[in-house]
Amino acid sequence: MDIGGMRTEYNDRKNVFLEADIEVKEPFHLFSKWFQIIKDDPKTVEPNAVCLSTSTKDGTPSARFVLIKGFSKKGFVFYTHYTSRKGQELEENPKAAMTFYWDRYSRSVRIEGDIEKLPFKDADEYFFSRPYNSQIGSLSSNQSRPVESRDVLLNIEEDLRQKYGPGEVPRPPLWGGYLLKPRLFEFWQGQTNRIHDRIRFRMPEDGEPDGVLTKQGEEGWIFERLCP
Repeated sequence: MDIGGMRTEYNDRKNVFLEADIEVKEPFHLFSKWFQIIKDDPKTVEPNAVCLSTSTKDGTPSARFVLIKGFSKKGFVFYTHYTSRKGQELEENPKAAMTFYWDRYSRSVRIEGDIEKLPFKDADEYFFSRPYNSQIGSLSSNQSRPVESRDVLLNIEEDLRQKYGPGEVPRPPLWGGYLLKPRLFEFWQGQTNRIHDRIRFRMPEDGEPDGVLTKQGEEGWIFERLCP
């Protein structure tokens, strides 16, 4: 199937993204501003869905969508089974990347950083706040492992429902939270003429010389415009 001609012409919403539009020259403030706009739009479904990319120690990549459950200047929080593929890869190589894409606004944000596990007390707090069905689903799944059929999963689920009622479901022992601590953000704003806006914030490397096209931001961040 040839899909080479499937290009989207973005609506002209006069949405040019300039450095002067960044009120606070650090990425968390800008991300919060963009995210709030998306979150407040009633037509947006799961604004917190993000493509999480991980890799093995030898560099073999993999990607999947997860839901972030919070963010602050410390980083971005998500939860999963430690025994899943992403959990195993993060154990080998505790670095990851996230990509948000909000098509209605022709906006994307890429984030790269280091990963650390959250304390189990954080996992307990979040797990016990989840709906009963979600708790049962997490407990019934040996995530990323082969299974004979869907019926096997449904039988496990039914057994757990018989065993645990609402408020009684234990957190899976190897299910917990991760924090991605950003060292790079890239904000992308699509444009009709394909001269897309890309502004990257990053923490400078030790000993990195000052770049002519690099601007000093706030709180240790530097930023620069990239060619589309």
